[in-house]
Amino acid sequence: MLRVLNDNNKLQVLLGKLLILDHSVKNPSVFVGRGNETYSMYHGNFEIGDELEERIALRRWQVKELLPEKAKLIFGNEDAAVEFALEAEDDKVKIAIRSCRGSWNRFWIRLHAASNERIYGCGEQFSELDLRGKKVPLWVSEQGVGRNKKELATFVADKFEKAGGNWYTTYFPQPTFISTRRYFCHVNDSHYMKFDFSHSSYHELECWNIPESIFIETGSSLMEVVTKQSEYLGRQPGLPKWIVDGVVLGLQGGTDIIMPKIERALEKGLKIGAIWIQDWEGKRITTFGKQLMWDWKYDSELYPDLPKLVSDLRERGIRVMGYINPFLALEGDLYKEASEKGYLIRKKDGSEYHVVVTTFPAAIVDITNPDAYNWLKEVIKTNMIGIGLSGWMADYGEYLPTDALLHSGEDAKAYHNKFPVFWAKLNREAIEEMGKLGEIVFFTRAGYTGTSAYSTLMWAGDQMVDWSLDDGLPSIIPAALSLGYSGFGLTHSDIGGYTTIKNDVISVIRSKELFIRWSSLAAFTPVMRNHEGNLPEENWQFDSDEETLLHFAKMSRIHSKLTPYLMRLIRENSEKGIPVMRHPLIHFEDDPNFFDMKYQYMLGEDLMIAPVITKGERVHEVYLPEGEWVNLWTGEEYKKGIYAVDSPLEKIPVFFRKNSTYSELFREIARL
Repeated sequence: MLRVLNDNNKLQVLLGKLLILDHSVKNPSVFVGRGNETYSMYHGNFEIGDELEERIALRRWQVKELLPEKAKLIFGNEDAAVEFALEAEDDKVKIAIRSCRGSWNRFWIRLHAASNERIYGCGEQFSELDLRGKKVPLWVSEQGVGRNKKELATFVADKFEKAGGNWYTTYFPQPTFISTRRYFCHVNDSHYMKFDFSHSSYHELECWNIPESIFIETGSSLMEVVTKQSEYLGRQPGLPKWIVDGVVLGLQGGTDIIMPKIERALEKGLKIGAIWIQDWEGKRITTFGKQLMWDWKYDSELYPDLPKLVSDLRERGIRVMGYINPFLALEGDLYKEASEKGYLIRKKDGSEYHVVVTTFPAAIVDITNPDAYNWLKEVIKTNMIGIGLSGWMADYGEYLPTDALLHSGEDAKAYHNKFPVFWAKLNREAIEEMGKLGEIVFFTRAGYTGTSAYSTLMWAGDQMVDWSLDDGLPSIIPAALSLGYSGFGLTHSDIGGYTTIKNDVISVIRSKELFIRWSSLAAFTPVMRNHEGNLPEENWQFDSDEETLLHFAKMSRIHSKLTPYLMRLIRENSEKGIPVMRHPLIHFEDDPNFFDMKYQYMLGEDLMIAPVITKGERVHEVYLPEGEWVNLWTGEEYKKGIYAVDSPLEKIPVFFRKNSTYSELFREIARL
């Protein structure tokens, strides 16, 4: 329960045994300030600056009210003060915050920390999993190319496109973290924030606003904390079997191109659950590569009778998925309609705000306008669900300019992080209103607080088609694990990555080895889906040669074979919020070997996956925790320890618990 310990020298706030605030005049925990921030956006990438005018430590305090489950605290004096209203119930506490005196737009709070604790979460983090020692900005943006300022790809992207990103840039930040002290903390606000975990005795949470509240809840184990956090944030519904039972095959180019590819793939044994046609609405050719025509109705030149194609494939047990985003192409009919009705985001002078996306401008639907929101929802219901699509990629959500004029009147700096949440909500409502929840799936890449309650599936976004730790194949593993620590347990990636670079300075092109390794990893994730990338002709594809196609087919059959196991895990995620791909520490929280491990994961409680993430590697080091483990491919048994495991190109190390109720299913996989 809530305890407030107060004397002349120190104020301490505890939730049960968890020390939250340790405040004194010498070491204050609460600060306010004023600053003038600047945001510069280019292609969804942001340069953010702050001119801090003043920062004031609120050293003095008063306890104005103290009850067993409530307390009112005031920090500060007559010049600057902030009031905390604490409400506790069982193992959770809500700290409502309001500014009492002064007009402040900066807030800092220091939560007590232990020197040996580890921190996970803060949304989807591609480079780091344990955030202890890090300062983590929380702002929805493009993840950036390369995401490492020491890498050539990032340097080139910065120099020519201002698109390099950094280790912390992410589509899906969230002001939520989980501590190995067995609690989670969430800050209820949508302004820019920065969480500083670099101090030994405290975590400093910074918000460019006076936040509404801070919520903290404890548990008896990390597993319980993960469960409680997902209950608080909102959980994803279960996925339909069709998207798990086989591969979601990414194809484009028109009916005459995709159908022969489908037939050949089926002949070679590929198990296809669905095809994903991203160019169902047409395409354009730009200097960046093949891109889509954002006018959300099917292109009758590429797909002369798409509804019939959808129906015919469904009769063969293959679903069809499409693509949409909140932009409108200026050349399209939907743009003209939305413009005439005043449904588009505007500049402060009243003119339409056209945002440059990669190489061309586009308009953004103002989803703060209820009429525009419902109009776009009807577009989905009529033009997508209406022709029989079983799902789609609901792309983007990161591009709201901070100087935009919104219909709702809300400051765009406050709405920017919320935009992807309401974009997901719009897609979810379209499905629900058609009575299709549980049958139709949409997947998003951008997110913030609330996305977990609306989106049905995430994907990791636009990785490089390489082995780089920060933006290539390896990065999708900490991305999935950090999402799992942030309340979102259903995610996947573009097999092979997306971003290809080919110019006079640098060439990053997908190789056969990378595609094979990535598809092996994807077989042991909730959903298995490939992407041709932004330069399809340059990249190695699933059918570039016979060996690759046969391997891809085998991985699709393995994924299909795992369907009973995966469907149980997906149901567990919807009921308890336990992620399908999970950090092993959740099950072995007393094993320090997992504290810093970010490239090995568990698929449920019975499978340990150690993907090969280095080019040319054929022997991979694996750590196995307490228990009896069986090599999926060889049947060899292992106990706790570190092992060098043979990892030929067609196999990544996978182990299952010997006593698993699915052990026979796993043994059958080895015989496929």
